[in-house]
Amino acid sequence: MSRPALVLASASPRRLALLSQIGIVPDRVLTPDIDETPLPGELPRQHAQRLARAKAAAAAAPGALVLAADTVVAAGRRILGKPETPELAHACLALLSGRRHRVITAVVLQGPTDRRTERLVESIVAFARLTDRQLRAYLDSGEWLGKAGGYAIQGRAAVFIRFLSGSYSNVMGLPLFETAQLLRGIGWELP
Repeated sequence: MSRPALVLASASPRRLALLSQIGIVPDRVLTPDIDETPLPGELPRQHAQRLARAKAAAAAAPGALVLAADTVVAAGRRILGKPETPELAHACLALLSGRRHRVITAVVLQGPTDRRTERLVESIVAFARLTDRQLRAYLDSGEWLGKAGGYAIQGRAAVFIRFLSGSYSNVMGLPLFETAQLLRGIGWELP
């Protein structure tokens, strides 16, 4: 019996690279067009789950297996989005400077029979206190653009991280251990 086509419901090149790191190449990559605006009063964990489920539903195709994820950076109850301007990125980084925050990823695997399994993964990240010079240099790099919380742990921001508890790949955008467990759970053979 042949395996179903695997659809990655994500525009993130990091998720594609992370899957490739464990030998998984999706048959298709789709970019679900969903509104990522938090709902009034929505908490970070709920937000990540809602968006991952919506992405999976938007990318559903007959006979296909859909993998979707959403990563949220949370400072307390506050959801830090993907800043679109240097000013917004500065505000995110200034808020994270010298404190801990959570990175939450919801991973959803929607089967061809509409069976859905999911995992919610949370990591704790602590930033060192950032100087004005460090902030300016990071903002000038442009690396913050399109990144939840305004930073990429796998890039220049690695020097800001003084503590990480949990999954490094989760902070990048896709917790590999949990993703592999979901795939194995439905009988997907990993290389």
